[in-house]
Amino acid sequence: MSAPADPLVVADDAAVSDHPGQKAPSAVVVRGRRSLVLRRFRRRRGAMVALGVLVLMFVGAFLGPVIYQAITGWTYSTQDYTAFLQPPSPDHWFGTTQIGQDVFAQTMRGLQKSLIIGLLVALISTGLAAVVGACAGYFGGWVDRALMWGVDLLLVIPSFLVVAIISPAFQSAGWLVLVFLIAIFAWMITARIVRGMTLSLKEREFVLAARYSGVSSAGIIFRHLIPNMSSLLIIDATIAVATAIIAETGLSYFGFGVQPPDVSLGNLIASGTRSAFTFPWLFLFAGGLLVATTLAVSVIGDALRDALDPASSRAGGTK
Repeated sequence: MSAPADPLVVADDAAVSDHPGQKAPSAVVVRGRRSLVLRRFRRRRGAMVALGVLVLMFVGAFLGPVIYQAITGWTYSTQDYTAFLQPPSPDHWFGTTQIGQDVFAQTMRGLQKSLIIGLLVALISTGLAAVVGACAGYFGGWVDRALMWGVDLLLVIPSFLVVAIISPAFQSAGWLVLVFLIAIFAWMITARIVRGMTLSLKEREFVLAARYSGVSSAGIIFRHLIPNMSSLLIIDATIAVATAIIAETGLSYFGFGVQPPDVSLGNLIASGTRSAFTFPWLFLFAGGLLVATTLAVSVIGDALRDALDPASSRAGGTK
């Protein structure tokens, strides 16, 4: 029985050595491959810079408002009635809005919401693509035809218009509904790729051996097939984060996303667009964080693809 090909597959319990204290060969191979992927990733200076930027984004989004409130006393919902449209200052680091709201607190709140939405959409859409694609490829027949028909149907539906039409009806339910609406239209292409990979993997020796050993179809799909496609799914998830943030920003910009009094980068950019040249702090900080976040996630996804692909000429070698 040949070992799974993916570098991130965790060794099965059966791979543990029979001799106490001796490491199983497959476990050593897995750790060696992980170390190789990590070295390849670290060689990409742009990826390390992007990772640092993304970490700073998360720290600023989740810890920044707490620290800022302790220093200045302002939150995203409070107003300073003595400072309307004030430029950045020690009292208001990013300035204030037309009604005296603190731009720094609002921007960090918007970044926090956009990051949460991006991560949740990536998790849901990637998981859905993995399950649907693997089931379609493994079972074949009418299951494959039915699932791929649903995928093709969703691909031809104009997702932005559908979400824009449906989301106002669920605005009272909060932004979580927006997460599911974006995620439901973000997994179909990946599902088709996963299906194609499953058609190849299901004839491999380790899958046939598991089938002959009496492992259930669900066990084969979730313990053998999907883990062997983990590199693809990891890359897809990173790309999905950036795509989801941009989708949420676009919907919020046109008034179909996160609704006031809550804020996201999208509605902050929308409210600051009209004053982009006269009061630039209303627009530039939110817009700049949006560009920096999506660019950082995209660079990390590109570096992960090269690090996980042994044939990539940009992977940096195997040493």
